[in-house]
Amino acid sequence: MADADIIAIGSGHNGLVAAAYLAVAGKKVLVLERNEWFGGGVVTRELTRPGFKHDQHSMSHIFIQGNPLLLNDELALKSKYGLRYLFPEVPMMSVWEDGATLPLYRDAAKSAEAIARFSAKDAETFLEMSRQAAEWLPMIQAGLYSPPMPLGAQTAMMDQSAEGREIWRTTQVSTFDLMEELFEHDKVKAHFGRVAGENLVSPDEKATGIGAYVFLGFLEKFGFGVPVGGSGSLTAALIACIEDHGGAVRSNCHVREVVTDGTRATGVVLDSGERLTCSDGVIGAIHPHVLPDMVPSLPASVAKNARRTHITDAACFTVHAALDAPLKFKAGDLAAVMYELMPAEYRDMRRAFDELRYGNFSPTPLVGVGQLTQHDPSRAPEGKAIFHAWDYVPYERTDGRSWDESKREFADKMIARMGDFIDGLPETILDYHCDSPVDMERTSPSFYRGDLHGIATTTYQSGSHRPTPELGQYRVPGVERLYLVGPFQHPGGGVFGAGRATAMVMAEDLGIEFDRIGVS
Repeated sequence: MADADIIAIGSGHNGLVAAAYLAVAGKKVLVLERNEWFGGGVVTRELTRPGFKHDQHSMSHIFIQGNPLLLNDELALKSKYGLRYLFPEVPMMSVWEDGATLPLYRDAAKSAEAIARFSAKDAETFLEMSRQAAEWLPMIQAGLYSPPMPLGAQTAMMDQSAEGREIWRTTQVSTFDLMEELFEHDKVKAHFGRVAGENLVSPDEKATGIGAYVFLGFLEKFGFGVPVGGSGSLTAALIACIEDHGGAVRSNCHVREVVTDGTRATGVVLDSGERLTCSDGVIGAIHPHVLPDMVPSLPASVAKNARRTHITDAACFTVHAALDAPLKFKAGDLAAVMYELMPAEYRDMRRAFDELRYGNFSPTPLVGVGQLTQHDPSRAPEGKAIFHAWDYVPYERTDGRSWDESKREFADKMIARMGDFIDGLPETILDYHCDSPVDMERTSPSFYRGDLHGIATTTYQSGSHRPTPELGQYRVPGVERLYLVGPFQHPGGGVFGAGRATAMVMAEDLGIEFDRIGVS
């Protein structure tokens, strides 16, 4: 007898989403996680001191809010398994050293009012941008949570109308190009240009322009979801759903190889030598660079294209701090989910990413900060606080130093940079934990070379070509019943709940009506 109907490799949220749908459909699911903890990039841990709950990777959940998983509560994660979100009025705010601030509200009129302090013309342009983002959002949203349309068909469809051609053009230009067309004030340009950075790319990178519309559309319609209790609350709800439907989730299980009978995935082998079998298939959070090693029967052409997928140049470095008191910004009392600490000049932001291309450090730090105890006090002891800060760095250092011996030095520089905007640092820091790109990779194999999106979000690695044309529909050619999940699959990195698309494909192969899966 098989150990399970379906084995899922990895407990990242995408794998858990796919596994949960199939568990609710009546399949016996077994999820295997190599770490002691669950969740991959959606995890909350006491990284500094007891009682201080830090989101080690994802901090707020944006794009999953438009997923039917949560929008329609298809698996009852909210109504039955305790998942709750807060949606602050100001999801994002840019802060400059000179005391200027520019918030983005969920209310477009309030955002326009804030922009008008810099330029009345830009405020009017923003309102048109907001209207356009809302108009495009339903079409964009519809393609994010199901298997992607073939690239040729998608391009042909867009080419049939003036609106489609405008969308296509916007997908091809850089964020910088777009900002130059739309706005006149450099601080407004930089404010929206910084959005590209959150996708780990420069605003000068071509094919990033559409991101500004996607970001704005989601921000205004759904807000930035702050999960009560931490990012790991989503993971906990998914695990509760799986276990409630007869599934199991095991830690400390490092999968070494996917086993096949020559044509079909039939189980896995762990590093310990333990063999586990399944009757219906394997769901794998297996990075394309690792896939050929874990699946020896992979066809040579599929393996070649998987290995040559490109990783982004901009890796992430994060600092998580336990604070004796909440942050005090020099610009005054501020309340947002995400603060972008902006360089004085827009061109400094652009040059920062230019240096990363050559493996160098940015001359001007691009530090982002979240202080979610402002919105969810349950994450720290009474009167205390936490912060989560991030910057962009090269994975391999040109100075020859290892990240393990130098990461605290870089973290101290980040904190010093924060002190240009925030009073009381580092004095109010009780303790901190920092993760280099090397640590990111150790934490999750999906974060290969510190790329939190798995692979770069270029046009040739997007949609049905993400990560490659052969693997873009979640199935693995030459190995039946092996399915992929992870940030390296469509729609990309971030908390999308994209495992839903993998579950749709698998349900089709198993003869399950996906639309009838649901928790009553």
